[in-house]
Amino acid sequence: MTAPAAPLRVLVTDPIISRFAAVLDAGGHETVLAPGRPDEEVAAALPGTDVLVCSRMTEPMARAATGLRLVQVTGAGYERIAVGALAPGVAVANTFHHGPSIAEHVVMVALMLSRRVLRKDRLLREGVWESVTTDPDLPLGTTLAGRTLGLVGLGETGGRVARLAAALGMRVQAVRRDPAAPLADGPRLDRVLPPGDLPELLETSDVVVVTVPLTDRTRGLIGAAELRRMRRTAFLINVARGPVVDERALYEALAEDRIAGAGIDVWWPDPGGTGRAGSTMPFERLGNVVLTPHNSGHTRETFENRARDIAANIAALAEGRPLRNVVHPG
Repeated sequence: MTAPAAPLRVLVTDPIISRFAAVLDAGGHETVLAPGRPDEEVAAALPGTDVLVCSRMTEPMARAATGLRLVQVTGAGYERIAVGALAPGVAVANTFHHGPSIAEHVVMVALMLSRRVLRKDRLLREGVWESVTTDPDLPLGTTLAGRTLGLVGLGETGGRVARLAAALGMRVQAVRRDPAAPLADGPRLDRVLPPGDLPELLETSDVVVVTVPLTDRTRGLIGAAELRRMRRTAFLINVARGPVVDERALYEALAEDRIAGAGIDVWWPDPGGTGRAGSTMPFERLGNVVLTPHNSGHTRETFENRARDIAANIAALAEGRPLRNVVHPG
């Protein structure tokens, strides 16, 4: 018989994943919950810890983490992990499961913009019944069916958006780094273009959805020149990272009605829970923008599945099995 794995010491600093401690505790390991604690307290708790479950790890934390074996990031992005300061042999893994929730958010925002839901809701709360039945000069809303959705990026999130959009009767096109690469789970697309054809995608899409990760290559990818290529009737929805889209250029395009609207879920920078503004431009004054606080993927299903992934990786580490979703082997 194989001897049972020795329990690991697991430190959890992510506030959301801490809600699912019962899932993380299923393996009988020593789980210490420290959500939202100051950096100094986290660093002091790291010696002797085997696994850190977090969304952020500073260089001082990494240097204090003597004996650490795994940094388990609680989402897909790991740009806030000081990977370069980790000791040799410390692996970093991430997790996903946000694609379905973000895809639903994208469709919701596209429908809100195309049906002018924000304006209708505001006026009705003010006692104004605005309808084409009483004012024949009002513009009509549009359906998504028959329109073209253009994806800038085609990873997990882009693939999920593609499937939902196609199910609604939209034509779907995308630009991706390798157009010939197989599509995960088979989303139906009308065409997949190389990055150099981004201008064509922008010119021919009614809804442009940005899903690429933030890198040196994608920072400022959608700027003033790219926004000028979009149709005046088109919408831009950014669920990637704020700096992929030029902040001032987007504000000016919206304020001047050079594009019809936008959905902004990610910011410049993301203020997190600080209460600070996520932009230097007054997007909140515009009537053609749906604003959300980087919560497009924040559903119970997302975090329950992530907690299960994390628990599975902790069990694998304890039992000497390969880890999943390793982004830095250590």
